[in-house]
Amino acid sequence: MGRYVIRRLLQMIPVFAGATFLIFVMVYALGDPVSALFGDRGPDPATAKALREEFNLDKPVWQQYLLYMGKIFTGDFGTAFNGEPVTDLMDRSFPISFRLMVIALVFEMLIGITLGVITGLRRGRSLDTSVLVLTLAVIAVPTFVLGTTAQYFLGVEFGWIDPAVSPDARLGELLVPGLILSLVSLAYVTRLTRTSVAENTRADYIRTAVAKGLPRRRVTVRHLLRNSLIPVVTYLGADVGTLMAGAIVTERIFNIQGVGYQLYQGILRQNAPTVVGFVVVLVLIFLLANLLVDLLYAVLDPRIRYA
Repeated sequence: MGRYVIRRLLQMIPVFAGATFLIFVMVYALGDPVSALFGDRGPDPATAKALREEFNLDKPVWQQYLLYMGKIFTGDFGTAFNGEPVTDLMDRSFPISFRLMVIALVFEMLIGITLGVITGLRRGRSLDTSVLVLTLAVIAVPTFVLGTTAQYFLGVEFGWIDPAVSPDARLGELLVPGLILSLVSLAYVTRLTRTSVAENTRADYIRTAVAKGLPRRRVTVRHLLRNSLIPVVTYLGADVGTLMAGAIVTERIFNIQGVGYQLYQGILRQNAPTVVGFVVVLVLIFLLANLLVDLLYAVLDPRIRYA
């Protein structure tokens, strides 16, 4: 196991370098952050030259990248064009998005896996058909429609929630946004769990367990569910990064000042240090989440061993 973890960590190095380099090139090389900073008026040549020298924009792209990564490894993610350190923005936004992500994952696991197991065991019945139609409708409806509808009825019409989340983003305020954020993934988790459970129900090891006279609950939990969750865990691991970075729409609707909000502001204002800094951290989160998923495989399926 230890050698496997070390090998996976070493494999992450080129992936991390390649992903961050592509992002750096797309943000810095395909636009002019200095010109974007001044809008339509444009800066005078002396000011533009000074800013490019300050942010190393006068150097080749590969050299800019190496200088930038060297600073990152010392904990310096640079300074946004408004003069605020990017790390200060991260300190405010990542805890908020992390709480939102955890709430969304809890909804996905509790509701999605439960519905998937129930419908997988009752495949072809009316409940199964109803859940399939409902999940298909959730997938088909855009998130901004679900979010604005929930915000209007729950926040404006009935007054059950605050239409906008406060800057502190308390846990109770994030429940509805977390549910909205999780709905599409929840639908996929339900359908994926249902398919996996339905397939494993007909497997030989399940028939053997039933033939031995084991209680149905033990067969479902100890044998059927553990093996059926492997593809679901894979999806959830990949969904961690998606929920952190893909919450732009949800955070905009409920005025949540998390990672998605900061990325939106950075892209809108072409604030390159903010965008690149946040994406670099998200790449790390995505890679570590996938490593954790690989290690969980051995927990779910004892037949899996790592050399």
